[in-house]
Amino acid sequence: MTVDSLAQQLTSSPMDLDVDPLTYIPDDGPDEGGDKKGRGPSQSAQLVAIARKRYELFMSEDGRPYGVKTDGANIALPLRGKAGLRSQLARIYNDEHKGAVPSQGALSDAMTVLEGVAQDADPRVPHVRVGRHEDGIVVDLGDADGRCVIVRPTGWERAARSPVLFRRSGAMKPLPAPVRDGDGLAKLRALLNTDEEGFRLLVAWLVAAFIPDLPHPILTFRGEQGTGKSYSAKMVIGIVDPSGAPKRTAPRDIKSWATQAFNSWALCLDNVSVIADWLSDALCRAVTGDGIVDRALYTDDDVVVLEFRRVLAMTTIDAGALAGDLAERLLTIELHTIPDRRRREEAELDRAYAEAHASILASLFDLLADALAVLPDVQLEERPRMADFARVLAAVDKVKGWHTLDSYKATARDAVADVLDGEPFAQAVVALVDRAGADGITLTASELLERVPAPERLPKKWPKDPTRAGGQLKRLAPVLRSIGIEVDDSKRTPDAKRKRLYTLTALAERRCETASAASATGPGTGSDQGKQGGRWGVDASVRNPTALDAADATADAMDAAASGALTLPDQGEHQHADAADAADAEMQPLSDPRPKTPCARCSRPQWNAEGSPFCLDCRP
Repeated sequence: MTVDSLAQQLTSSPMDLDVDPLTYIPDDGPDEGGDKKGRGPSQSAQLVAIARKRYELFMSEDGRPYGVKTDGANIALPLRGKAGLRSQLARIYNDEHKGAVPSQGALSDAMTVLEGVAQDADPRVPHVRVGRHEDGIVVDLGDADGRCVIVRPTGWERAARSPVLFRRSGAMKPLPAPVRDGDGLAKLRALLNTDEEGFRLLVAWLVAAFIPDLPHPILTFRGEQGTGKSYSAKMVIGIVDPSGAPKRTAPRDIKSWATQAFNSWALCLDNVSVIADWLSDALCRAVTGDGIVDRALYTDDDVVVLEFRRVLAMTTIDAGALAGDLAERLLTIELHTIPDRRRREEAELDRAYAEAHASILASLFDLLADALAVLPDVQLEERPRMADFARVLAAVDKVKGWHTLDSYKATARDAVADVLDGEPFAQAVVALVDRAGADGITLTASELLERVPAPERLPKKWPKDPTRAGGQLKRLAPVLRSIGIEVDDSKRTPDAKRKRLYTLTALAERRCETASAASATGPGTGSDQGKQGGRWGVDASVRNPTALDAADATADAMDAAASGALTLPDQGEHQHADAADAADAEMQPLSDPRPKTPCARCSRPQWNAEGSPFCLDCRP
């Protein structure tokens, strides 16, 4: 080559040379898509080209970038992670370049470009295990081919490709393809250690577990040791969403919990005895729909959001330690003690469960299709807590002729009674309100804490200051309402301090039932009235004799609270009179016909038993 021809080549444009203008890069130019020797696109450029050709890139509504194959399973792959698009691109590059491996720098650069491409696309919602499609429900079988089951009101069918976009995680395992092989529900019944009522309620819960857009109560297996709680929970969760770890221990913090819940549709907390307040609140939010905001990795100001609504289960021996708001979201299945002669080895149960799984799914999908067909016509006369779930139970009852909705309401009432068993403060408040009469009581949190008789040794949950007392009363309000005690905290004191006032009133039905129970037990046995409490359950005072004795001693103080005299500034000075004297001298039945007159000193209403103008506290 002469000097002139070399100079002409160096000054020519790519269009004048016999090269591809898309890959031509001058030797002395910067690296802008190719190497410095002009040997074609760089590794990062090739990786970007592979991804844009084979995958559709988008952002989820919670701000996460994904890619989905244009001609494959409708499964969203995160751009990063072990099972993400990054590793797939590395594999494809290796296949197309005779074993060459892209550098980590090239992969990182490619991911940055692809995230920018994904941001320009319309956001989409990748579902986990189940998703809505038109009038039906799509269930991801979780296999490599992306197969699914579509359940419609007219029936169900298997499909090779899902019409709904799904995402998966390392915690998920495949579901078997459902097969009609006999009565799958009967096979499930043989594997569970509960009565017929509990089994039917469990089947209805399983049907609802495949419906994605409604809150699901927390399935709770309760029983003593040796009743098969853990195995039952593992099996039930495996029917809905198989996992390598179907049973989990309680998470240590909110971030750990959010990660677990984000990556599974159904999960179980095993052997729960005590639940921290933060976890109780997190479980409640996970039932109705939750979102956790966290800082994005390798950034200072960017965030990611973990959004989820999940199907949850737990096993416990004693549900009384649970918080009231969580107890209202439980569906409890009681398990019976298994005699030694009937106990089966776990390996045997595993084989029976594996053989029945496909048939169980088929029967559940049959029932789900029937329930979807009648669900639009189901109307509830009364809407309990978790009303959407209750409608599904009513639909199952209409199809099968069962009474699962009534069973669910009964378990909810039992859960409330269990919460009262584990809340000494709630028991004392119930005793206080029951003795206050029709007018109830109105008082501040500090006055409540002073008037509620405290045991000699304070329990762990007993509030230690007015702030905690008010907060605990707020948390207990749903439980108290469920047993007929209304809680109103909408008013404040008229003075400058503007303290919140709590008005607690027993409904007429509760007063009638507790009064009837007290009459049935005879005079002098009013402390036993709760044992005949009907729908209201056991009276709290029966379970806390110490609280009862002290409550007797402060009956007049409660009556004063009901009269509205609690706003007087000097009232707190008269709350520490001798309890025995007060009980002996002033304790009267709620129906005492004698008129009450205000005390000449403190203005509190009092029975003018001896013609004195002063109450016992103020009497000289």
